[in-house]
Amino acid sequence: MGFRAIQSKIVPGTYYFSGSDAVAEGAIAGGCRFYGGYPITPSSEIMERIARRFKEISGVFLQMEDEIASISSVIGASWAGAKAMTATSGPGLSLMMETIGYAAFTETPIVIVDIQRAGPCTGQATHVGSGDIMQIKWGSHGDYQIIAYSPWSVQEMYDFTIKAFNMAEKYRVPCFVMGSEVMVHLRERILVKERVKIYDREKSPGSPPFDTEDPDGVPPMPCFGEGENLLVTGSTHDGYGFRKSDDPAAHERLVQRLHRKIMDNRHEIIETEQYFLEEGHLDVVVVAYGFTSRSALYAIQDLHAKGKKVGLIRLRTLWPFADKLIRDVSIRVGQMFVPEMNMGQVSTQVMQYARCPVATYNQTNGETITPKKIIEELGSLI
Repeated sequence: MGFRAIQSKIVPGTYYFSGSDAVAEGAIAGGCRFYGGYPITPSSEIMERIARRFKEISGVFLQMEDEIASISSVIGASWAGAKAMTATSGPGLSLMMETIGYAAFTETPIVIVDIQRAGPCTGQATHVGSGDIMQIKWGSHGDYQIIAYSPWSVQEMYDFTIKAFNMAEKYRVPCFVMGSEVMVHLRERILVKERVKIYDREKSPGSPPFDTEDPDGVPPMPCFGEGENLLVTGSTHDGYGFRKSDDPAAHERLVQRLHRKIMDNRHEIIETEQYFLEEGHLDVVVVAYGFTSRSALYAIQDLHAKGKKVGLIRLRTLWPFADKLIRDVSIRVGQMFVPEMNMGQVSTQVMQYARCPVATYNQTNGETITPKKIIEELGSLI
């Protein structure tokens, strides 16, 4: 088991997809064969395309009665052996939070595509936002780790959905694709390659499914029906799933391993892109993610062409956070600037690790941040 290359499930070539199309096709390419969901703007088009496409590939699609049932069905399907996912937005994500914690604690590989909109509460259901960054990491109680990707293009909506399935399976963890309203309704050309790299979960009959001595911290994962007498409990448990809720040592061992299996491997998980950072001392480095990164790159290229000493870090992964890169870059720059479509969720992380001043721009009007606005804000810093 592990990584292997397979033939693409759709004909290789160039397609003109919406972000919703790209997520659905990326899920199919990544091996997804179960989708449990509930319609919620602006993620519903993902569900609609998957409902049609699954008929062609013998996938199982279930529209559930609500988001709690959706995430629960996805967890069940994963333990039955399927690569499984759901997509939601805003209020739906809030309803899923307790069960996401259960998935993390039981090391269930699932994919959640969160199409962010302007909140809180019902907010602006048809407008863009980036207000769910902290929720996906801290929304369920207790200590656990997740993986979250932040695409900036339709191509990456496709690529990161495949990657989310691979990382979910490799590390036995809930994995998020953090899209947004503007991303699912944007249409762009994407390239579908002839071969797709996918990861199949590790198996070792008779081995404990919830503990391991392996350095990567990820135990093999059996499925129901394979004779392993599985116990999948949200209470503290030992390596074979037996409840140990009054055992301090068992709880600490489990929680520590759930943390380490992600954080000890973060050098393999964290992805970033860097622009103009090789040019020595810079006056300002912009730290951006998601769709805002497109505006940030345009602004930085414009300013750089005018002789300004500016650079850009694009966070392709949000969790685990790129703490070491932020720290290392901040030592040799005048300051950092973080534009966000929220009140400053990622900027708080940047401030935690940066060794230079950090300026912010926060926009919460349901509109995208334009290159003009970023250039305007940087004007007072350069």
